[in-house]
Amino acid sequence: QHIDKCHVVGHSLGGKVAMLTALTHPGRVDKLVPMDIAPVTYPPHHQSVFAGLKKVDLSSISGRKDADSVMQTEIKIPGVRQFLLKSLYLDDDGQWQWRFNVAGLEKDYANVGGFSAPDNARFEGSVTFIKGGESDYITRQHQAVIGKYFPNAKAKIVEGVGHWLHAEKPQVVNGLVERALSS
Repeated sequence: QHIDKCHVVGHSLGGKVAMLTALTHPGRVDKLVPMDIAPVTYPPHHQSVFAGLKKVDLSSISGRKDADSVMQTEIKIPGVRQFLLKSLYLDDDGQWQWRFNVAGLEKDYANVGGFSAPDNARFEGSVTFIKGGESDYITRQHQAVIGKYFPNAKAKIVEGVGHWLHAEKPQVVNGLVERALSS
């Protein structure tokens, strides 16, 4: 019931939540693994994802295969579509639904892009950033701010993938996370 310390892992927005958790409660976090995100404010990046999700007419599809066909015009990477389609389900009335609020996420997307931690916040525990090799979410320009908040940070790069690294190469990413948490 009472958790003294935990490991925190997150991708993108989940990575921001993980970083803020470590920075605001450093004594409660043992190891941190943010995936393809830096502690900075980003401009909008997910317009094609929202466009693909909104194209799916939930009342007319017969399954995930139909939704995938509709989404592929906007979301080009099959692994990303498959990742998103895991959140498509049949409700108790037999209607297809997303497990997340697409309209709400899109409406409040600008609020999600920010990052605000106290200027003097530090997490001195073990931190392993995992970056997609083709992604621009973590760049050399972010090294200083990463070092400021996370002085013991290490980085691992997954070659041949973009921002959705866990969807594109799940076995590789899972292996890196397991090694980071067991070291």
